[in-house]
Amino acid sequence: MIHVCGAEAGKSGGFVLVGGRSSRMGRDKALLPHHGMALAAAVAREVERAAGQCVLIGDPAQYQELGFPVVGDLYPGEGPLGGILTALRNSNADWNVIMACDMPRISAEFLCALLEQAAARPDIDVLAPAGPSGRFEPLCTVYHRRCVAVLQAAFEGGIRKIAEAARGLRLETMAITELAPLDNVNTPEDWARYVAE
Repeated sequence: MIHVCGAEAGKSGGFVLVGGRSSRMGRDKALLPHHGMALAAAVAREVERAAGQCVLIGDPAQYQELGFPVVGDLYPGEGPLGGILTALRNSNADWNVIMACDMPRISAEFLCALLEQAAARPDIDVLAPAGPSGRFEPLCTVYHRRCVAVLQAAFEGGIRKIAEAARGLRLETMAITELAPLDNVNTPEDWARYVAE
């Protein structure tokens, strides 16, 4: 494994959420072909390079061929907040990169910047990238495992929006001016534009 961040083994966790509905795409985004592999595997490779490890959160029967460990979502069909909870409950690391599978431009270097800034801030629970608008990206974010109690309580209270569930956490944003690493592909048109570049 390549440790871009230079972090000690076990200090960082890495997770990619797979198995969403992909309703706007019309087919499973995780399995879109990307540089000779599935898109989810390409994203997971960058996460692994940054964190030293990567686990997929989704249906093991569907994604076990991608070359990474797969843990079944504890809350299938309940959206990404359930996937984040599953990841944190399966992590032994303090800080955890948790990613959507549909960001083809993400890089290990970008994720390292997030991890390193989070590790230097013992006073926060979550570090998320945010563009000039100030809106943060909850699915390319570093979560401390102590977030579980707050997120679980919100989830059990019926909340499914990540930003709403995170209100009880000490969330800090990392300002970014270049939004390309966070571009995601939701529709066939998005994917066609990306492939054509």
